[in-house]
Amino acid sequence: MVKINGENLDIAGRTLFEYLLDAGYDTGRIAVEKNGDIVPKAAYEKTVFADGDIVEVVSFVGGG
Repeated sequence: MVKINGENLDIAGRTLFEYLLDAGYDTGRIAVEKNGDIVPKAAYEKTVFADGDIVEVVSFVGGG
């Protein structure tokens, strides 16, 4: 299981990029932290989830 934003998901073996697309995230407006480290956008397609990973996805919201 992979914990993403506090929710346990059975997605070990899938890539971060696949998850983000399936979940409907706009990859240009988010930041991702995996196990305490920021994941560079260039690494989204190569980052594979493993059991026990803890991930936080943060969306940026514009405002004034």
